[in-house]
Amino acid sequence: MKYYAIIVAGGSGNRMQSIIAKQFLLLDGKPILMHTIAAFDQSTYKPEILLVLNIHQHSYWETLCLKYSFDIPHKIISGGEQRFHSVKNGLKVIKGKGIVAVHDAVRPLVSAALITRSYQVAEETGNCITGIKPTDSVRKITVQGNEALNRAELALIQTPQTFHVSLLKKAYQAPFRNEFTDDASVVEYAGSKINLIEGERENIKITYPEDLEIAAVFIKKRTPAM
Repeated sequence: MKYYAIIVAGGSGNRMQSIIAKQFLLLDGKPILMHTIAAFDQSTYKPEILLVLNIHQHSYWETLCLKYSFDIPHKIISGGEQRFHSVKNGLKVIKGKGIVAVHDAVRPLVSAALITRSYQVAEETGNCITGIKPTDSVRKITVQGNEALNRAELALIQTPQTFHVSLLKKAYQAPFRNEFTDDASVVEYAGSKINLIEGERENIKITYPEDLEIAAVFIKKRTPAM
């Protein structure tokens, strides 16, 4: 069986209040994206890494790889208009059967153990997504106002989201819809039941400036004291 990882790096720096795309911002001395790729390289499955990146950022990324002596093998693929189209571009590169994990480039703290577990479950069941239980109270916004929801029945979905290649390719034959917010929603729309496993609290998505500060704290906690 072959294993793949599609790392989607199409984000901008708007909500980070930065002119630099957030996947290129520094975390513990190197770009966020390098931490993310390294996590997949550390998985026992050693997947083939497919980096989907805006075509205008390819040369900049190559410059960063030289600057930071980043030599983990990966293939660069041009991104699309939406995340949906970027994933679809990544899938086009994959030939034959296998297991593919799709992951947000700006989730650099995902553990190799969670990645490995995702591949295992997806290989056994067809698909696997990760998520955590909310700790805050949750309310649904309605036309009339808002109403309380039972947080025990909810999950905050993360990546990686992992699938048999054939299953994900078939699902991505559908035209884009606004409700396709992640890969699980695409596969579910195609008629498949989604398998959910426990994610990690540290597997945060870096979206706002304070997220980068939180990630730095988590990184420091992982680093053994000298």
